[in-house]
Amino acid sequence: MTSSQRWTLTAVCVATFMLLLDITVVNVALPAISADLDTEFSDLQWVVDAYALSLAALLLTAGSLADVLGRRLVFVAGLALFTLASLFCGLAGSPLVLELARALQGIGAAGMFATGLALLAANFQGRQRGTAFGVWGAVTGAAVAVGPLVGGVLVEHVSWESIFFLNLPIGVATIALALTQVEESKGRAQPVDVLGVATFSGSLFFGIFALVRGNPEGWGSPLIVGFLAASVVLMAVFLAHERRTAAPMLELDLFRKRAFTGAAIAAFALSASMFSMFLYLTLYIQNALQYEPLEAGLRFLPITLLSFVAAPISGRLTERVPVRYLMGGGLTLVGVGLLLMARLDADSEWTALLPGFVVAGIGIGLTNPPLASTAIGVVPPQRSGMGSGINTTFRQVGIAVGIAGYGAIFQHLLEGELPGGPPGEVLAGGSAAVLGRGREAEYLAGYTSALNDLFLIGGAVALLGALAAFTLVRQSDFVAHGAPAEPTGGGA
Repeated sequence: MTSSQRWTLTAVCVATFMLLLDITVVNVALPAISADLDTEFSDLQWVVDAYALSLAALLLTAGSLADVLGRRLVFVAGLALFTLASLFCGLAGSPLVLELARALQGIGAAGMFATGLALLAANFQGRQRGTAFGVWGAVTGAAVAVGPLVGGVLVEHVSWESIFFLNLPIGVATIALALTQVEESKGRAQPVDVLGVATFSGSLFFGIFALVRGNPEGWGSPLIVGFLAASVVLMAVFLAHERRTAAPMLELDLFRKRAFTGAAIAAFALSASMFSMFLYLTLYIQNALQYEPLEAGLRFLPITLLSFVAAPISGRLTERVPVRYLMGGGLTLVGVGLLLMARLDADSEWTALLPGFVVAGIGIGLTNPPLASTAIGVVPPQRSGMGSGINTTFRQVGIAVGIAGYGAIFQHLLEGELPGGPPGEVLAGGSAAVLGRGREAEYLAGYTSALNDLFLIGGAVALLGALAAFTLVRQSDFVAHGAPAEPTGGGA
């Protein structure tokens, strides 16, 4: 490995670690953010969704820009914007400012996500490329595993703002490294699909806004009905435009391959089930069970560590086992894990979640590697960037839709379950903050009943994703450059 290759791998891995760490630590910090900024529950949803929405909307566009302007240039620009937005997040004095800064972070993250793997692919070939991707995969797993702990330590012993300020020195150092040590590369140039970006992001925004504000505004109100209609119309315009334009941001032809469609559905299902539930699990552990941030982070270790351990095992198995069995089996475990969590009551301790954490953690680790290999392996080599970008977009859309959808269902359920206080305020502030001391048992009974229903819905989403993986992903759809070896005597 040359010096240039080592520095490129270092820059991409550090940026990815910072980006993913920022996602996981934010979940642990949400209760502290709520208490400090006096937020409503919808504000907490937007702290997560603003990031996911801007990332999902601009990821494919960032990839197109990188092909024209240069991957290193877009990578550095995204990293600089992410770092600057982190400063704005830490300085935010109101929920709106924080939400806007998080959206800005998502735009920067799109530039980093869209170019990181492309930079590695341009600088590594053959067996070295596999090694580089393996190191990158280990770093992503490590970021997810240590995120809750880092977040817990910083929030509990410093402040919630520190989780964002931590990005400043790391971001500046990585920018300097990339500018001095990483070689520039470009891909096949094509114009940016401006209409596609506008209609896709608009459709997502109007749809997510309607889900977040549906309960407070009323589902039959002109505002919510209008936003839902606008979301549907814009998505229809987007799909019609993508079919006709010569340079689409979303190549719909890729979905003619059943395996690609199955991987996209599986990516959405994984995010819309387990990853979307982390927000509600965090609020339960910290607000309902009254654990401190570090204590909460420690309790997430079983699911994060097991996913970290299972991922490389799954990666190696892709050479021997048809990926549909790994992907479908992993999502089945995620679904079963969520169903195992749906047994809470007012007297439950956090250990009631432990069996589900163990099963779902293994499932996440089994699912992620075959998801990535399928998204790239079933498309021609020259379209692998688009394939990977679409799969990542479906992941982010799944998170955004899942958090907003679960929030709407959760608040509706709590209206009939909680014995006092607006559901949004109770979710954001916890039992003692809103209902008063001495009524925690009533609060926990209603809260856990509603949370159990969310677990059941999430489990069903994951199992539907598993069904799509089992039925749609076929070994024959893999092209030569990315096909995992077919096991001897095994059919798919």
